[in-house]
Amino acid sequence: MTAHVLLFMGQPGDNAGQVPYTMLMFAVVIGIFYFMILRPQQKRQKDRQKLLDALKKGDKVVTAGGMYGTIAGIDEKTVLVQVADNVKMKFERSSITSIVSEGAGETKDVKEIK
Repeated sequence: MTAHVLLFMGQPGDNAGQVPYTMLMFAVVIGIFYFMILRPQQKRQKDRQKLLDALKKGDKVVTAGGMYGTIAGIDEKTVLVQVADNVKMKFERSSITSIVSEGAGETKDVKEIK
C-alpha cells in the first residue's frame, strides 16, 4: 500500500523545479490579460471622456439611439439637443456617442477625438 501512496504523490523533490515555472507562466498570463484587455479598455474610457469634455454648444452630435442633432445647451450631466426646428430634447451627456464633422456628414468617433 505504501508503494501506491508514493506513486500517487510522487517522490520527494519531483516538483521542486516546477514552482518557478508555474509562477512564471502565471505572470505571463496576467501580463497578456493586462495588455490585451485592461489597457485598451482604459484607453477607450479616456478617449470617451475626452469626447464628452469637448462637447460645446453648436456641435452636431449623434446619440446612442442614433438621433442626430445640434447641441443647444449643456449642463454638467445633461445636454439639450435640437433635433428639428423648435424641437429640443434633453439627453444624458453620456448618451452622446460621436460628434459629426462639418464636412460631408462624417462622424468623429471616440477613437478620432484626441
